[in-house]
Amino acid sequence: MTASATAFTVDAITLREIRLALKEPFRISSGTIHERRIALLELTDRDGASCWSECVAFQLPIYTAETIDTAWMAIREWLAPRILGRSLDGPEGVHALLNEGIKGHNMAKAALEMGCWGLAAEVARVPLSRLLGGTRDRVPTGISLGIQQDSAALVARAQAAVRDGYRKVKVKIRPGQDVEYVRAVREALGPAIGIMADANSAYTLKDADHLAALDAFDLIMLEQPLGEDDLVRHATLQRRMTTPICLDESVTGVDRAEDMIALGSGRIVNIKPGRVGGFAVSKAIHDLCASASIPVWCGGMLESGIGRAYNVALASLPNFSLPGDLSPSARYWHRDVVTPEWTMDADGMVTVPREHPGLGVALDREFLDALTVRREVVRPERTVVAVS
Repeated sequence: MTASATAFTVDAITLREIRLALKEPFRISSGTIHERRIALLELTDRDGASCWSECVAFQLPIYTAETIDTAWMAIREWLAPRILGRSLDGPEGVHALLNEGIKGHNMAKAALEMGCWGLAAEVARVPLSRLLGGTRDRVPTGISLGIQQDSAALVARAQAAVRDGYRKVKVKIRPGQDVEYVRAVREALGPAIGIMADANSAYTLKDADHLAALDAFDLIMLEQPLGEDDLVRHATLQRRMTTPICLDESVTGVDRAEDMIALGSGRIVNIKPGRVGGFAVSKAIHDLCASASIPVWCGGMLESGIGRAYNVALASLPNFSLPGDLSPSARYWHRDVVTPEWTMDADGMVTVPREHPGLGVALDREFLDALTVRREVVRPERTVVAVS
């Protein structure tokens, strides 16, 4: 089945904000996250079918300029009216509808566009991964370890992750907590374990010699060491290093991926569908990178189990050849909002729900209601009902 063969009409969109406490604070170079304010969307078809999606924007603009509050407004005021009450032949053209005349707001657009993919899968009674063109029944997962107070604490976390079966260990770094921390992890885990470092744009080109010291540790990649919108300086740094540079924040669309390849700014791409505006763009970047022999993987944004469902479906596409940030629910949450919760087997693999229609997980409605702090229903012609 092709996605374009699935017609539907979105009759209502319900926005909910929930507060989901992390098991422990998660530290990156740009800030520390203690609790996730998460915007969820429920899209309802005219015939009664419904599906949930998630906006991955953070509370503060520490990753991109978007926040949960800017995304909420953009969805309600500008984006939802583009698709509400409109007969859609399938989800593939939704991104173009949302993108015309509205610059930016990729995370808000992605929440709606991916929700339309999920709704189309529900209407067609097929698994989301199959609708996308995914080919895998299981996908490898890695773990992302936030910045720790010292290298000993980081090593202990990394060793525990290997015992749990994770296929890749990602170490967050920042100036002053980088080379020696990575060295300690490599020495503790040995040469056979896949390790990468993620800087979240914490460095400048003046740090090139210092970053080149990471070449000694046979890393899978160094992710986004320089500015979040930079390509040119990353190309200079990549020529200086043997470690492959992976771009995350710098790749916001297909054109940026094309520029990365042309300039030699990196050799790997982290595709986060929320960052690039949804599945249509993610698939296009995936296909471009496949044609250029550039491996891709799916990063995480501390999603709930709803957002995880979309990431797992995307990671089932063939060129997602590196383990993604697809940790099980228990990695971050005392209790997730989906049933069954996401799990990982002893081989570090997450099962793709290819025998169940839609997302492959159900919502824990009672728990979701208890977590909800804000709710609005948007209907055609921008009718907004503020429920709470």
